[in-house]
Parts: sequence; C-alpha cells; structure tokens
Amino acid sequence: MATLEVRLKRASKVYREGELIRGVVAVTSKGDISHNGLSLTLEGTVNLQLSAKSVGVFEAFYNSLKPIPLLNYTLDLVKPGKFPNGTTEVPFELPLKAKTGKTLYETYHGVFVSVMYNMRCDMKRSLLSRDIQKVVEFIVETKSDITAEDDPKRVEFTVSPESLQNVKNRVGVPDFLVTGYLDTANCIITKPFTGELTVSHSSASIRSVELQLVRVETCGCAEGFSRDATEIQNIQIGEGDVCRKVALPIYMIFPRLFTCPTLNTSNFKIEFEVNIIIVFQDDHLVTDNFPIKLLRT
Repeated sequence: MATLEVRLKRASKVYREGELIRGVVAVTSKGDISHNGLSLTLEGTVNLQLSAKSVGVFEAFYNSLKPIPLLNYTLDLVKPGKFPNGTTEVPFELPLKAKTGKTLYETYHGVFVSVMYNMRCDMKRSLLSRDIQKVVEFIVETKSDITAEDDPKRVEFTVSPESLQNVKNRVGVPDFLVTGYLDTANCIITKPFTGELTVSHSSASIRSVELQLVRVETCGCAEGFSRDATEIQNIQIGEGDVCRKVALPIYMIFPRLFTCPTLNTSNFKIEFEVNIIIVFQDDHLVTDNFPIKLLRT
C-alpha cells in the first residue's frame, strides 16, 4: 500500500495569478509499488447554489446553476513504472493562470457562493488495484481595482427611535440616542474595521451592544436572481447597561476565507454589510445597517 502527500513550498499556501506554485509530491510505500503514471491537476471553480426558499420559485434557474470553471491544468509528473520501498519525492512547478477568457477570483468560502482552488495528485494503478488520490486546497488572492470613489471616507451615524425603518408601532420602542462613526465604509481587507459608538441616553436598560458582519450573496442568470444575506460573525462591543456618553471602540478583524474583496460579475455577486445592534433588557432589539466595500491592495 502507498500513500501520497502534496507539500507546497510556500507554507501559507497563498498565491496570486502569474506566480509559480512549487512543491513536491511524496510517495511512501512499503516495498516496490507498480503504477500507471503520476499526474498533478490544478482546478479552480465557482460553485453556486440556491437557498431553499428560492428553489420552487426558479425551477429553470435552479437547473442552470452549474459550476463555473476558472482553472484547469494537468501535468504528468512520472511515467508508468515502479516506486521503490520508502519515500520518493517528486518536485513540481506549475503556473497559476486562468483558462482562456476567464478571470481568477479570490478564494472565498460562502453559503451560496464559493470560490475554491485545489491541487489534485493522482496515481493510476492496474485494474486490480485502487487508484490513489490526494487533494490539497490552496488560496488565491486578487488585487482590487481601486478608484477615487474608493478613498476612505468617515461615516457618521445616529440611531434613535425616529431613525428606525420598518417599524410600524413605535409605542414600545424605548427612548434612546446612539451616535458614532465608522472610520470608512471602503475597507482594506487586511486592516481592521474601526470606529466609535456612544450611548448618549436610554430610558431602558441595555443588555448588549453588538457588531455583526453579514455576507450578501446573489446568484443569477437570465431566468432570475436569488439574493440571500447570512451572518459571518458577531462581536460584542459592549456588555450590560453600558456607561452613558462614554465612547465604545469598534474593532473587528475580517476573517480569512469567509470574506473576500467585494465582487460583482454577470453570474453572481459577493457583497458585505455591517449591522450595529442594540439589545435592551426586555429583548427589544434595534439595528442600523451599513453596506461596506472590501478591497485588497
């Protein structure tokens, strides 16, 4: 029996288009092992799927959501023959280049949209023996096209009963005033999301002040579009009945893999929003929403 291991030279496994992916394939066996060839394949795919609420609405649309291939390249490493007892290392070098007419998007693990890049090593065996396969994911980063509109701009906000939207009955809403600012809504993905929040006054006791990061994924084609928002992470920035007129710092790191530069294509979109949530002791909850744009320099 033999085992395969793919070792990338770059420990971070992070690459950009045009770079060379270098490493070795380690074949370990007890005794000599015959094979029909060793190959290495680079694959990059965008996988799209509809939420359960949309499947019945877009039957034709549902059937047309096929994976979008971005990258497919195969290299024959070793011709048919035998590997000796012990460990044999086979070096490789592959260029990271998109298929003709395609664009490499950044690695992203979402709910309804995911962009993934894998390196697959295959050892073909005879008919009486099972083929051996090893798959390793690597990460692709892409640079954003930054324009003058993407310059950092401070965003000031005020949350009060009068500013709330989609509230039919304001009788049960406590009297409160929350002010603050976000340093920018055009965020560099490698830098923290920052700002300040101050509770000026509140007639009801506060239980928690939270910051929620949300992904908004849109899948679509000629038949229609499905748009779904899901939570990525929720950070508590104030616990209990916070002090009045004291600034609370807003600080959040964008999680790797679950975020990427904001993306807008003909088949799908990946966008992000931030919610500032005030939870009162009686479980009354108020939210202010801010669309943000993620960029990579």
